[in-house]
Amino acid sequence: MSNLRKYIEKSFLSLAIFLVFLFSFSFISSEAEGQAQKPLYLDIAQKILEKGLREEQAFALLEKLTNIGPRLTGSAQAAAGVELMQKEMKALGMDEVHLEPIIVERWVRGNPEEAKIISSVFGAVPLAVCAIGGSIATPENGIKAQVIEVKSFQDLKKFKDKAKGKIVFFNQPMERALIDTLRAYGQAAEQRVIGAVEAARAGGVATLVRSLTLRVDDFPHTGLMHYEPDVSRIPAACISTKGANLLSELLKKDQNLNVFLKLNCQQLTPVTSHNVVGQITGSEKPDEIIVLGGHLDSWDLGSGAHDDGAGCVQAVEALRLLKELRIKPKRTIRAVMFMNEEFGGSGGRDYAIAGGRKKETHLAAIESDNGGFLPLRFGVGGSPQTLKRLQGWEYLFKLLGMFWIREGGGGVDIAPLAKQGTVTIGLVPDSQRYFDFHHSAKDVLAAVHPRELELGAIAMAIFAYVIAQEGI
Repeated sequence: MSNLRKYIEKSFLSLAIFLVFLFSFSFISSEAEGQAQKPLYLDIAQKILEKGLREEQAFALLEKLTNIGPRLTGSAQAAAGVELMQKEMKALGMDEVHLEPIIVERWVRGNPEEAKIISSVFGAVPLAVCAIGGSIATPENGIKAQVIEVKSFQDLKKFKDKAKGKIVFFNQPMERALIDTLRAYGQAAEQRVIGAVEAARAGGVATLVRSLTLRVDDFPHTGLMHYEPDVSRIPAACISTKGANLLSELLKKDQNLNVFLKLNCQQLTPVTSHNVVGQITGSEKPDEIIVLGGHLDSWDLGSGAHDDGAGCVQAVEALRLLKELRIKPKRTIRAVMFMNEEFGGSGGRDYAIAGGRKKETHLAAIESDNGGFLPLRFGVGGSPQTLKRLQGWEYLFKLLGMFWIREGGGGVDIAPLAKQGTVTIGLVPDSQRYFDFHHSAKDVLAAVHPRELELGAIAMAIFAYVIAQEGI
């Protein structure tokens, strides 16, 4: 009986050991199978996200850049911005950092800028104005003239006979009902861009244009304008939204009031500036490029924090995150700080045709030029097939609270690459506050949230790496 008991006990022990082994093997196999099924690049995306949010180095670099001051194309501050970004990328140990020269226009605002209402009813009332970029100066003693208010070019045509010898006041606001503020901006921007041409055709002596912002405040917003060779050049200025509302109300009560305008702009000799280029060279296909970009120049009223210091530092930060995490891409990921986006986009055009491009194939270019706000999605140019393929990576961006990769993307600086077959992609942040700051004295470092800025850099790093590994 004792021997039988020992036999039974031994059998049960063997069975228990077997069952433990079987369970352990099953668990390990199940775990391995789970890892094999885990979505591709999810672990790398998580590492990039965690490192970026812990360190927030995009904001630290933006602080250095904005400390330089406004970086108007061709200015000493723009040159200092070039030097800083080159130095920073070298310090980060990028595989290659260099400058590419371009010739840029040199316009200066001049001071002071002065405007005021002169009325027999209301007296002298100051107005906040700023010259539109590219405008000529007024005569040395300024311009004093009656004002005609219009809301559109169609309005101007109706009142054409009444515009002669007057200051044409374009008072078309951005459409508040549009959820897409970029669209609202685009609809209203023509009055700033070619308003002076249309006013001159009607016989106007100057233009005042309502600032392109949804806020009602006393901060005028500048931007670029154009003249045409066969049309007389007249001075052009933007008026603050608060000033525009006031001028409009007073005109209803005193149609004979005058506005005095004095601008001191100058167009100087073109100068040489540079695009700044730095990269992590691909380990397998170094001549296939994914570009991350923003534009280094800014307007001269603020310090260009959102427009577009944010895009520049996000591109550099994306490379830093990959470099310091020792994530080596198969294809080259390149950060480009384009010069002269605000005054005509020559930096993007010159980059696309530079001599070094002949040996390179640009698969994709991702631009950030809508401010350093919370990223919402990516917009993708190119074919429906390309969009569908890139949408397959949407799950990676849910980590960041981004849920969409949609049609429509790019920007001024990377648009020339699209003509060469490059897929252009735009980082699309929340735009509801962008035009509070855009092209105004309010576009400063304090307007940027460090965490939102960093999330944009993280998103660019993840997308660039995936494309570098998988192609388009």
